Amino acid sequence: MFGRLLSRDYPGNGLLTALAGALVVAMVAAPFLGWGPSVLNLLVKVAIYSILVASFDLMLGYTGIISFAHTMFFGLGAYGVAIGSRLLGPGWTSMALGLVSALVLSVALAVLIGLFSMRVRTIFFAMITLAVATVFSVLVTQFHGITGGQDGILFRVPRELTAAFRPFTLFGTQVNGVVLSYFLILFASAILFCAMLRIVNSPFGRVLQAIRENEFRAEALGFSVLSHRLAIGALAAIFACLAGGLNAIWLRFISPDVTLSLQIMLDILLIVVIGGMGTLYGALIGAGLFVIAENYLMQVIQYTADAFGNVPLVSILVQPQRWMFWLGILFVLSVYYFPEGVVGRLRDWTKSRAKLGLDGETQEVSTTITSPDV
Repeated sequence: MFGRLLSRDYPGNGLLTALAGALVVAMVAAPFLGWGPSVLNLLVKVAIYSILVASFDLMLGYTGIISFAHTMFFGLGAYGVAIGSRLLGPGWTSMALGLVSALVLSVALAVLIGLFSMRVRTIFFAMITLAVATVFSVLVTQFHGITGGQDGILFRVPRELTAAFRPFTLFGTQVNGVVLSYFLILFASAILFCAMLRIVNSPFGRVLQAIRENEFRAEALGFSVLSHRLAIGALAAIFACLAGGLNAIWLRFISPDVTLSLQIMLDILLIVVIGGMGTLYGALIGAGLFVIAENYLMQVIQYTADAFGNVPLVSILVQPQRWMFWLGILFVLSVYYFPEGVVGRLRDWTKSRAKLGLDGETQEVSTTITSPDV
C-alpha cells in the first residue's frame, strides 16, 4: 500500500527513513501531546514549505529550470482564497471559487512566461521570471482596493475551521476547528506530495530528467523539449498555488510580506540546497531542518550567551540578535559537507556501502574459485 502511495520511490536510506518517519509522526501526534500553538505553527510551516519547495524542485532538480517567479504562484493561491472569502463571505464555496480562479490564472501565467522565455538560456529565463515576479508584487501593492496593498487582507474562514467549533473529544483532547484545519493542511500536503512523487516517477518524469541531462539528445529521440517544459512549469505553478491557499487558510491573513517577499524565494533556494536537488524527500527533510533552525536557533544562542557571557570574544559573537549570522554559517557548512544535500549524501552513502559489500562478496567468490584447495 505504501509502495503505491509513494510510487515505489522510497527514501533509500535507513537514517533518512527514520528522520522522515519521525517528522510525520510528530506532525500527526502534535495536537494530542499537549504541544502549544507555536509548535503547531512550526509543523504547519514545514508541511506547506515541503510542498512549495518540492514544486520548485520539479523545475530545478528534475528539469534544470531556474525560476524566480515561484513565490508569485504561491501568492496567487493565498490571495485567491483571501479575496474569495472577503468578497463572497466566509464559506467553503467562496474559498473554493477563489482558489480555482487562482489556479486558472497561475496556469495561464506559467504558460505565457514559458512561451516567451523557455527558448532562451537558463540565466536569461531566470532573469525574466524575476522581472515578472517583481512586477506582480508591485501590482499587488498598488491595487489596494482589491489586495489590501501593504496592509494585506484579514479574512474569516468557515465556522468548522474556527476555535469556537468543537465537535468532539479524541484521546482526551478537545478537537476544535483549529485542530481540524491543522489536519486538513497535513492531509492535503500528503496528497500533493504523493502526487508529485507519481509525476517524477512516471514516463513523463523520466523525460524531464532526460531533458535535464541532455536536452539535445532528448529532442533527437523525438521528445518536444518546449512542450515538456511548459507542462512542468504549469504543474509546478499549480502545486505552488495550492500551497499558498493552504497557507492562507491557516494564517487567516495575507500580505505581500507573507507570500511575495524575496526572502521567501531565498528560503526556498536554501531548503532545496540543504535537502538536495532532484529529490522530493529533500524538500521534506530540508524544510524540517530549516524551519526548526530558524525558530529555535535564537533560543540556543541565548542559552549559549547565558553560559559563556563572561568570555570576551564569545560574548561578542554569541548574541541572540546575530542568529542570522549563525544560520548562514550552518548553511555554508551544510553546502561544504553535503554538496548534494542531506538526502543526496545519505543516498550516496547507502549506495557506496552496498557497492562495497557487493565487491567484497565478488572478491570472496573469486578467491574461493581460484584457491588451490578447491
